Amino acid sequence: MYIGSTDSRGLHHLVYEVVDNAIDEALAGHCDRIEVTLHGDGSVSVSDNGRGIPVDTHEKYDRPALEVIMTVLHAGGKFDNKSYQVSGGLHGVGVSVVNALSRRLDVEIQRDGAVWRDRFEYGEPQEGTFERVRDLEADEDTGTTVRFWPDTDIFETDVFEFDTLETRLRELAFLNSEVEIRLVEEPRDDGTDGSESEADADDVEADDAGRRERSFRYDGGIREFARYLNETKTVLHDDVIYYADSADDIRIEVALQATEELQGSIHAFANNINTREGGTHLTGFKTALTRVINDYAREESLLADFDSLTGAD
Repeated sequence: MYIGSTDSRGLHHLVYEVVDNAIDEALAGHCDRIEVTLHGDGSVSVSDNGRGIPVDTHEKYDRPALEVIMTVLHAGGKFDNKSYQVSGGLHGVGVSVVNALSRRLDVEIQRDGAVWRDRFEYGEPQEGTFERVRDLEADEDTGTTVRFWPDTDIFETDVFEFDTLETRLRELAFLNSEVEIRLVEEPRDDGTDGSESEADADDVEADDAGRRERSFRYDGGIREFARYLNETKTVLHDDVIYYADSADDIRIEVALQATEELQGSIHAFANNINTREGGTHLTGFKTALTRVINDYAREESLLADFDSLTGAD
């Protein structure tokens, strides 16, 4: 219900949900580094240098807030709309669903001057596993690391594909300028790997042991995204047209670059989510773009025998 399927697509959605939590910390101004690691034992870990999941006692449930967030739907900080102005995850649902669909999930948190750990199995907290491990060193960041092993009784595959994750993480890096996202793949203990195709030597670093790494950081944000999408096309202007504005606590960004292609390409996102089915934000953009071009064309007498141009034009 929450991840869409139990095939490879649903399996990768587990990673996206945990990464979305880290991205939400970045959107709130508390995180600029995220690392995703595909471990040899089939597990995945997501680490960030955000504020760290709260570990104090939850007033309503009289349990550690961490355990409530990991086991109770709608208990996350995003669901009440107070902690996050912008969020791309499932609003208090995502990480608890990941936990429920994992045979094991480990959490390590650095906050409140200490390092904390907890462990869950098949969605349930384990007795005596929530503990304060040690004091936080002065030069250590706060943050959260979530490591999970998908439940193979639920999922049809437990092999995470490096290329699939690379595509999504690169996209998130474009959408969140100045956030560095790193993807690491360790050799699988069973000899399989998450490769869909041969890695490009210029893009992916791999050592002799078969460990692969890829880092993404784009300070130019969606301007660099437009250039990336047009790498194989003939562009009509080198500089990407870019606008950013905000109103009523809603921020928008637009990047455009014209090419010689007859078929246009529009990529629209809301809170980092690719809105492939469109939406009012995309409709508004298309309408405004058509109107502005028509106004300019009339002022400059460029329409000739046409009354106006349509969006298709």
